[in-house]
This record gives sequence, C-alpha cells and structure tokens, in this order.
Amino acid sequence: MKSHIEFRYLVNMDRMDKTDLYELMTAYGDDVRKYAYAITKNREQAKDIAQEVFLKVFRSVGSFKGESSMKTWLFTITRNLAINELKSSYMRRIVLFGWVKPQKNVRSAEMDYLTEQSVREIRDIIMKLPSKLREVLILTLEHELTMAEIAKLVNVSEGTVKSRLHRARQIVNRKWRVTEP
Repeated sequence: MKSHIEFRYLVNMDRMDKTDLYELMTAYGDDVRKYAYAITKNREQAKDIAQEVFLKVFRSVGSFKGESSMKTWLFTITRNLAINELKSSYMRRIVLFGWVKPQKNVRSAEMDYLTEQSVREIRDIIMKLPSKLREVLILTLEHELTMAEIAKLVNVSEGTVKSRLHRARQIVNRKWRVTEP
C-alpha cells in the first residue's frame, strides 16, 4: 500500500486507473466511511457515501490541485455528500458507533458490564452533541486532523475550530460527570 504522501502524484492528473483507485480506497476508505458516519449517524448511509466519494474522485481526479492533503480533500467531498444526504434524507435515527472502545484488561463480569455501560454513555453523549461540535471532536479524536486541516475542511477559522472543540469537550465532561455513579 502506498503511503499517504505518495498520492501527491495525483495532483492535476486527468484520469486515474483502477489500481490508483484501489490503493486510494485501501489507504483512506475506513477514514472516509467513519467520517461519513460521524455526520450521518447511519452506517448504511455512511457506506453509500464512502462509495460515492471514491466514484466521484475516480471521475474527477483532475479537480485535485494539491492545495490540501489527499485526506483533507477526500473529507471535503465526504462532508459535502453527507450534508447533502442529510438534507434530502427522511431518516434521522441515531446509531451509536464504536470508536470509543473498552479497555482489554478487564478482570470480572462486573467490570466488563461497567466498562461497557461507560462506553455506551460516552457514545450517547458524543452523538447528542450539536453537529458542529460533534464534527470537530470526531475529526480530532478519530481522524487526528490538525486544527488547520479541520478549519479548511469545515470552512471556518482555526479559532472557531478551537472554540468548538473546547465547548464539545466541556459538554462531554460535564454530562459524563452527571451520569457517573
């Protein structure tokens, strides 16, 4: 598999071949799907959006100018498609996702239960955040984007990203403290 930096050769290409597409999907497919899921809260929609992202890239790779990283470019496409899907979709159900994982070194059934309960509660809290706060928190925690990358992706200033991230963390911490036994 190619490293993320090696995809810079796609800048200003008119066409990509199936091997390039496969390598791009292998490198970024999970990230794109997870980001689409973070926006839509629906696994099936996220899978469909991820497929559409890569079809769009395959058809219009020439629009990649290299002004951002490949990941940020893919996330921009993902975000636009996901938001359009949400606007046109009647499905609004909340689906929890598994990026908050319990620790592996639990010792008893009671600890397993408590850990699983904690994970569910944190997921619930995060998924109930306002979309602007949830998005920056997930882009930071799950996808490890920088403040600058997030700012460019969501089309706001870095200061706004920092502010949203701070508010998201405050809300999660405050609500988590309320739910703790």
